[in-house]
Amino acid sequence: MKTIHHILAITAATLLLVSCNDTKKQITNPNDYKSFLEIKGNKEMDFALEEIKFWEAKYQADTIQKSYLGIIAAKYSNLFQYTGDIKDLYKADELLSKSNKASDYTKVGTLRSLARNYIAQHRFKEALKLANKAFAIGEGRAESQKLLFDVQMELGNYDIALANLEAIKDMNDYDYLIRLAKWNDHKGDLDTAITFMEKARTIAEKEDNKTLKIWSYSNLGDFYGHAGRVQDSYDSYLKTLELDPNYSYALKGIAWIVFSHERNTTEAKRIIETIEKHHNTPDFLLLKSQITAFAGNKQEAKSYEMDYFDMLAKNNYGAMYNKYNTLVYADDKTTAIKALEIARIEVDHRPTPDSYDLLAWSYLNNGDPEKALSIATDKVAGKSFEPHIQYHLAMIYKANNQMKKVPSIKKELEGSIYELGPEFEAKIQKL
Repeated sequence: MKTIHHILAITAATLLLVSCNDTKKQITNPNDYKSFLEIKGNKEMDFALEEIKFWEAKYQADTIQKSYLGIIAAKYSNLFQYTGDIKDLYKADELLSKSNKASDYTKVGTLRSLARNYIAQHRFKEALKLANKAFAIGEGRAESQKLLFDVQMELGNYDIALANLEAIKDMNDYDYLIRLAKWNDHKGDLDTAITFMEKARTIAEKEDNKTLKIWSYSNLGDFYGHAGRVQDSYDSYLKTLELDPNYSYALKGIAWIVFSHERNTTEAKRIIETIEKHHNTPDFLLLKSQITAFAGNKQEAKSYEMDYFDMLAKNNYGAMYNKYNTLVYADDKTTAIKALEIARIEVDHRPTPDSYDLLAWSYLNNGDPEKALSIATDKVAGKSFEPHIQYHLAMIYKANNQMKKVPSIKKELEGSIYELGPEFEAKIQKL
């Protein structure tokens, strides 16, 4: 019997190695993105720094002109997009807060800018207060309603979000279309979401608006990937990089294709480590941990995970990484109680199905499947269609002996392995 088991184990390992190196799945070509990894300098970032220096000098020469503060803040926000340095985001916050205080919170543009900064920081309730204040003033109501849609979606107030979306309905408006795409994605209608995002892309191309084209191509890269259209996803990321060679988000998307679709852990890690030289954020460390764990190097994976928490300790990211922290802590019985504590905070910050999923998942991993089921049934099931959440639901049902609900979810998850990551292939088969 031992011999048979040994042979089966070797066979399984061989099949895994074959699947991990399946050249038939090859979509990417390093020559396509080589120049973007080797690029020297960042013109957009250099320009932002020059603008900051210019406008700060003007403000120092005339501190009465508080409008300069908003201009400088916008440049720091641009800088944050390229560096990932949280200090840039906080500097923009400081300047916008100062500008709002100077105007006694009466200028809608500055109110909306600070609200968007708060959204980036995951300070959603504070962002909502500012968005409501801007809307109440009355100037530029459509812009305030776009912002209100964004905030209410983050807070899980979907009916109110939809009301704001319907109030700005215009099928020829880029901003409306991208939000309509987001709404349909939220409902689980990805095909319709893609259709509206493609319409938005067409508008951006007709207007030849570089910023909007970059945003459209990168987001379509995500949507196509979720839909299993990996080739289209790859092409869309490359289009993004042709417009902005330093757009790290698109390079990260390509790294995910190399890792999840092609199972090339070495190349995926190389791309990530190249991005980190210019755009260093904690999530890249977790991605490297995921990649190396799948490659079989558990010790290295744990080291990256420790580096992730070390980076969080050295920088104040507020609530920005609560979701990541919950999922990492929940996977280890020795830290599962920490996951529960953070999930409770996250539910208070943003009571969405996603947050309640974190809470249910934490209860399951703390040995309370009944509580997990109660939360999942009331707050999660049928309210979110994200693959990670569906996997958590299946595990919760399984732990509560509700096996009749598992097969349909399992079948759906088998089509979502690319989005989930290759390590989920074995997990799904065990459902």
